[in-house]
Amino acid sequence: MQDDPIPTVKLPNGAEVPALGQGTWAMGEDAGYAKAEIESLKVGIDLGMTLIDTAEMYGDGGAEEIVGQAIKGRRGEVFIVSKVYPWNASLKGTVEACENSLERLGTDRIDLYLLHWRGNYPLAETVEAFETLKAAGKIGAWGVSNFDTDDMQELLRVPDGANVAANQVLYNLSRRGVEFDLLPWCQNRNIPIMAYSPIEQGRILHHPELIRIAKANQATPAQVALAFLLKRDGVFVIPKTSNVERVRENRDCVSLDITDEDWKALDAAFPPPTGKRSLEML
Repeated sequence: MQDDPIPTVKLPNGAEVPALGQGTWAMGEDAGYAKAEIESLKVGIDLGMTLIDTAEMYGDGGAEEIVGQAIKGRRGEVFIVSKVYPWNASLKGTVEACENSLERLGTDRIDLYLLHWRGNYPLAETVEAFETLKAAGKIGAWGVSNFDTDDMQELLRVPDGANVAANQVLYNLSRRGVEFDLLPWCQNRNIPIMAYSPIEQGRILHHPELIRIAKANQATPAQVALAFLLKRDGVFVIPKTSNVERVRENRDCVSLDITDEDWKALDAAFPPPTGKRSLEML
């Protein structure tokens, strides 16, 4: 099934990026798992999951080091996303944090650099830092994470705020609040959404209706949960695993052909929002 192409999402700068990538949250925290983590990322790259998401927060920089080892000699094949802590997001601090991330990643550029969540520094200051990094060639584009609709509206009012290239948020079958306003707002402005924790850290995989639909499609519950997100326009999905077989299973989710009847059953089991909900975070 891995012959089926991975769909792509186009960034505002025109870059075409695989809609199915790889996450690294909790990687780099235990040296005993490093070999498996590196191998899983390498296999994912081999299978076309060349978008890799990381952050200075993950493993206190350890995840970026894992990514750096996984992409060694293959930098041209991958699209790297990393994030700056909000308390580092001053004009000077953002630049310094980026330099530190670049060193851990072993590269001279980050393709997409995100503000991890809102902090106390003015958005205008962080955006100025991002634009400085972009002009210097240290990052290809910048975006945000954990921004709700009102945050995005505020961002677009600051100088150069309209250059935002993506918003990474918690989004999965059990966390569909973004579908009421944030997702359509971003879609209407061609700002991609990156869905983190797409299987709710495994908690939704025991839901009986999800299991039933997965069996009906000769798939795993995780594959169905990923396919649900990939069906949405302008959405990236970044599942994390350090198990090579799980990487291959994740890759195969693009080949599922789920019926309209089964999609309706998923909607009944995991109802879409009927009103505004505050943005959820993990």
